[in-house]
Amino acid sequence: MDSIQQLPARSAAMPTLETELLIVGAGPAGASLACFLARYGLRGIAISAAPGTADTPRAHINNMAAMETLRDIGLWDECNKLGNSGNSIMHYRWCESMNGAEYARNFSWGAGPRRGDYDTVSPCHHMDLPQNLLEPILVKYATTHGFKVRFDTRLTSFTEDEKSGKIICTVEDRATQTTYNIATRYLFGADGGRSTIVEQLKLPMTIHPGGGLAFNVLVRTDLSHLMAHRQGNLHWCIRLNRDYPLMCVSRMVKPWYEWMFVFFPKGPDVEPPNYTADEWKDVVKDFIDDDTVDVEILRVSKWVINEMSADVISKGNIFCLGDAIHRHPPTLGLGSNTCIQDAFNLAWKIHLVMKGAADPSILHTYNIERQPIGAHLVKASNDVLRKHILVWQAMGVQPYGASQEERSAMVKILKSNTAEGRDARKLLKDRVDGMNIETESLGMEFGQYYSSAAVDASDEPEPFRRRGREAQDSTLYYEPNTYPGRRLPHVWLNTVIPGNLISTVDVAGKGRFCLFTGVGGDGWKKAAKNVGRELGVDIKAVGIGRGQDWEEVYLDWTDKRGVEDDGAVLVRPDLFVGWRAQTSGDEESRLRKAMKNILGHGKKEQREL
Repeated sequence: MDSIQQLPARSAAMPTLETELLIVGAGPAGASLACFLARYGLRGIAISAAPGTADTPRAHINNMAAMETLRDIGLWDECNKLGNSGNSIMHYRWCESMNGAEYARNFSWGAGPRRGDYDTVSPCHHMDLPQNLLEPILVKYATTHGFKVRFDTRLTSFTEDEKSGKIICTVEDRATQTTYNIATRYLFGADGGRSTIVEQLKLPMTIHPGGGLAFNVLVRTDLSHLMAHRQGNLHWCIRLNRDYPLMCVSRMVKPWYEWMFVFFPKGPDVEPPNYTADEWKDVVKDFIDDDTVDVEILRVSKWVINEMSADVISKGNIFCLGDAIHRHPPTLGLGSNTCIQDAFNLAWKIHLVMKGAADPSILHTYNIERQPIGAHLVKASNDVLRKHILVWQAMGVQPYGASQEERSAMVKILKSNTAEGRDARKLLKDRVDGMNIETESLGMEFGQYYSSAAVDASDEPEPFRRRGREAQDSTLYYEPNTYPGRRLPHVWLNTVIPGNLISTVDVAGKGRFCLFTGVGGDGWKKAAKNVGRELGVDIKAVGIGRGQDWEEVYLDWTDKRGVEDDGAVLVRPDLFVGWRAQTSGDEESRLRKAMKNILGHGKKEQREL
């Protein structure tokens, strides 16, 4: 019997709560947005249909770009204590089974020869911090900084009241079986892959045929005796001598006693199995291939491999983010990272519009800046999954339905001193090398370029173009620079009498604009103070160089700043460069013009003229 008693019939007029900000969804997207809005002192409500934070370790890889946003609000240390990093996530392997022969491995997440590339671009590092550990950190911050979070509360519909300018949302409290309204100025759809908001808005979506049904099997099993020489958090178990309809990647959750075995179909048309819990246990034990271990099934869930993204992610004062607008497999490990960065991009714009410092037109740039990134992620994630199939083929796993003799034949060919064997080994190496894109995609993680009205590149002598290795491969490589629309480069700074190092990323951000200058740039500091006061915006001015506020420890700010000593680099609150000036001169009027353009006032003034 249901433990909730039947409540008396409600009156015709439902109660209405009033708020300025309503977030639907409290996963990584919604909860991080609540955090980023709350850091500005904004108050609002977040609701979630779920009974609480995530109860399974779904999304788990957290990259440096996303971690920088959480570092910006003081959550890096807490995340770093809970996340796994270093040797426990250093490899990505292909093996017969967890206890069986190994076919290949790649370094991952900044380990190996490319470690220097990763160490020099961020004060953070990659970590494996599952969603069920990250979400409580975010919800705690949001609720202790002014946001109300209501679980077991589902949005059923909404209407827009033109007279009041409010969005009237009807929600259902599942715990009490009551329905009420929330009237809000801004509505944020972070309500996941079955988004009510996206559906009611009828946002246009680009949809490709799905990749079939996949399964997550969460287990408790101690594999520590196997991991001394198999360090890493992702292990593709090939199982050539079995005719399974599924491929399995074994994912470390807690080293080395909790694991998620993720099963992908060997093709979109392969009939998914209908295993019982005991059968899943037998399958997992077979992929481990060690009779000495015990396996406890904690949870079995299934999900659809999607390839879909929204072509438009906002409408009026309604903004969507996260899985509501980009749905894809977990390959590349960028899902929750992109959600968090969606939120970081949006929060400062909402804050400045609500404060009256920015024109509402700045909110249109959220769609322009973030929609292409989500759409690209969806395609790239599915492309990587398709590349995995090519690896399976090179190992003899594919095509599905081949006999055991046919599958085993590839192992013999790979060992043979024949032309066929040499070709097979070369093919396997080429395809495994090609999988570096999944765990070393530094360019995709860091190399975004925004071109919108919230970026002023009018003083640039030439259009933006990628340089160096990034020009050759913008997925794998990232070349830090300060061209407007690019991420602020990380550089270690210190005082002339050395103390603790501090990153440019830590000097900037914190909810304000930051203007970097150098020797001869004192005029910019005065301009920042005057323009900030005039426009009602906090602009922090900082000098880097000999005798300045900070000195560059390794002299690499000079290489990355892209302007002269007395020039200036203006960084938005989301740590992206908004504008820069090559040299000093007429500082106040130039900075005023740039700030007005970024805040959406410049074009408005031109129209009025």
